[in-house]
Amino acid sequence: MVGAMAKTDKNVYDASSITVLEGLEAVRKRPGMYIGSVSTKGLNHLIYEIVDNSVDEHLAGACSEIRVTLEKDGSATISDNGRGIPVGMHQKGVSAERVVFTTLHAGGKFDNNVYKTSGGLHGVGSSVVNALSTQLTVTVKSGGQIHQDKYAYGNPVVELIDGLLPVIGRTKETGTTINFTPDPSIFDKTRFKAEDVKSRLHETAYLNPKLTIIFSDLRGEEPERITYSEPEGIIGYVKDLNKNKEALHDIIYFTGVSEDITVECAFQYVNEFHENVLGFCNNIYNAEGGTHLTGFKTMFTTIINNYARELNILKEKDVNFTGADVRNGMTAVVSIKHPAPRFEGQTKTKLDNQDAAKSVSKVTGDELPRYFDRNVEVLKSVISCAEKAAKIRKTEEKAKTNMLSKQKFSFDSNGKLANCESKDYSKCEIFIVEGDSAGGSAKTARNRNYQAILPIRGKILNVEKASIDKVLANAEIKTMINAFGCGFSEGYGNDFDISKLRYDKIVIMADADVDGAHISNLLLTLFYRFMPELIYEGHIYIAMPPLYKAMPAKGKEEYLYDDKALEKYRKKHKGAFTLQRYKGLGEMDAEQLWETTLNPETRMLKQIEIEDARMASEITELLMGTDVLPRRTFIYEHATEAELDI
Repeated sequence: MVGAMAKTDKNVYDASSITVLEGLEAVRKRPGMYIGSVSTKGLNHLIYEIVDNSVDEHLAGACSEIRVTLEKDGSATISDNGRGIPVGMHQKGVSAERVVFTTLHAGGKFDNNVYKTSGGLHGVGSSVVNALSTQLTVTVKSGGQIHQDKYAYGNPVVELIDGLLPVIGRTKETGTTINFTPDPSIFDKTRFKAEDVKSRLHETAYLNPKLTIIFSDLRGEEPERITYSEPEGIIGYVKDLNKNKEALHDIIYFTGVSEDITVECAFQYVNEFHENVLGFCNNIYNAEGGTHLTGFKTMFTTIINNYARELNILKEKDVNFTGADVRNGMTAVVSIKHPAPRFEGQTKTKLDNQDAAKSVSKVTGDELPRYFDRNVEVLKSVISCAEKAAKIRKTEEKAKTNMLSKQKFSFDSNGKLANCESKDYSKCEIFIVEGDSAGGSAKTARNRNYQAILPIRGKILNVEKASIDKVLANAEIKTMINAFGCGFSEGYGNDFDISKLRYDKIVIMADADVDGAHISNLLLTLFYRFMPELIYEGHIYIAMPPLYKAMPAKGKEEYLYDDKALEKYRKKHKGAFTLQRYKGLGEMDAEQLWETTLNPETRMLKQIEIEDARMASEITELLMGTDVLPRRTFIYEHATEAELDI
C-alpha cells in the first residue's frame, strides 16, 4: 500500500525522480544553455556555430572560401572548401560524421594535431544546430566522393551502409555543405536577421585577411549577394570603425607570439571622448572582454605613463594617468589565437585564461615602445588625449564625489525614489518610470518588498551629443547613478563596479508611443556608453505595457500587447467587444498596472542584448549622434520597416 502511494505522490524525490536526457534531448530541453537564448540572437547563433567550424578549417590552412546563404524556404546553407568532415569509420562503429552531429562534445577540436587553434572548443556546435532543427542535411566532399546524411529533429533518417554514409556522386572538390531549418517550436521567430548575420560575417573577414566569405539572401524579391574579403585584416577593421570620425594619426599595428599565443593589435585615436576596445579570441568576439584585454589595457597604461614622465609631461608631483585617461578617444581591436582557450559559457562572451593576459602584455610591452620610439609625434598626440581626459576628470571628480556622498543629491532624501524593503539584491528590481502620474500609480501598484520605483521627468540628456561635463551635471542621470549604486564609467571618482549594483533588474517603463520609444532610446544610449556591463550581464529590460484592453459582452477581459494580438483576437472572438486603447501608463489604475506591467507572473519584459559590438556602436552613433545626413539616409532606407504611431 505504501509503495503504491509513493508512485502516485508527485512530491516524492527518489531514484525514479532522476531524469537522464539521452543524446541531444538535453539541448532541446534547455536550448538557452547552449546558444544563449531562443530569440533572434539565439537563432542567428546557429549559423555562427557552423560558420565558426568552417573558420577553424581556415585557421588550419585548409579552407579559403565560405558561402552563407539564407534560402527562400527559411533554411540556411553554409558551405566551405575545407577538407570535409571525416566520413570514415569511428571507433563507435559508425561514420565519424554521424558521431559529430549526434553526440555532444564530439569533434576534432580536442585534438591539437588537427586544430592548433579553434573557437569551437566545446565540440557541441554541430550537434546543437542539429538538435534545434526540423531538418538538417550534411553533404561532404572528400576522397573523390560525395557523401550525404540527413536528420530530422536531431535524429538520423538515412540508413548507413555497413556503418558508413552512402555515396551519392563523385567529385574532385573537397568541403562540407550544411543546410538546416530552425525548429519553430524552439525559437520565438525563425526568420534569420540578415543585417546581424552580414555584420558578423564581415567581422570574421576582418579577423581572417586570407579568407573570402560570400553571403547571399534569396528571401526577398531581389536576391542579395555580398562578398567579404578584407586583406588589410584588423587594420581595415579599425579603419571601418572610425570611418566617420576625425582620426588623430595613422592606424598603429603590431603583432607577436608569446608562449604559443599569437597576439595581433590595431588601434587609432579619434577626436572623441568614447573608447571602443574590442577583444577577440580565435575569431570569437568576447563581448564582456576578458584576460586578453586586461593584459593590453594594463601594459598600455604603464607604457604611456612611463613616456609621459620621460617627456616631462607628467611632473614628479603629478599622479599617473588612469587607464580611462590613456584610452580616451581610442578605437582598438585586440585579436589573439590561443591553443586552449577557456570561455565563460558556450556563447563565449568572456575569456578566462590567465596566460592570455601575460602573453598580450608581453607582446604589447615589446612591440609598442619600438613604434613610439620611432614616431614621437604620434606618441605626443596619444598623450595629449590622456591629458585632456585627466583635466576633465579632475574638474568633475570633486563634483562627482559630492554628488554621490552629499545627502542633498540623494533621491531618497527628496522623496522621488520609492525604494524597496528587501536588501537581497538578487531579487530586487527598479522601474524607471517617465512622468509623475505613472510614477504615482506604479508606487501604489508595486510589491514594496522587492520593487523600487524611480520617476524621471521627460526626456533625459542625449549623452551621444553631450560632453562628459554636461553628462555628469544632468540631474536625472545623477539620480540614476546614485540609485543603482554601482558607479559610473571609469576615472571620475567612483569607477563603475557591477558587484555593487543594488538591483538585479533595471526596467525602463515608458509609454507605448513615439515619445516613450524616444525616452527608452535615450536611456539605453546612456547605459550603453557609460555602463555597458549592465547590458552585457543582462540587467537591462524594457517593460511591455499592453496597447489595448478587450472587454467582450460575455467572457473574460483580455490585454493585447500589439496590433498582431488585436488582429488575432478579432479573428477568434465572434461576439461584440469594447476596445480600450492605452496611450500612456498614466491611464491605468494601480491594479491594471500591477496586472499588466509589474506582476512577474503576468507581465512581459524585453531583455536588452548586444550581439555585435561594431553594429551597436555604429547604430548608436548614427541615430543618436550630431551628424544629420547619415541619419536622414538611414531613415529613408528603412522607412518601410517603421512602426507608425498614428
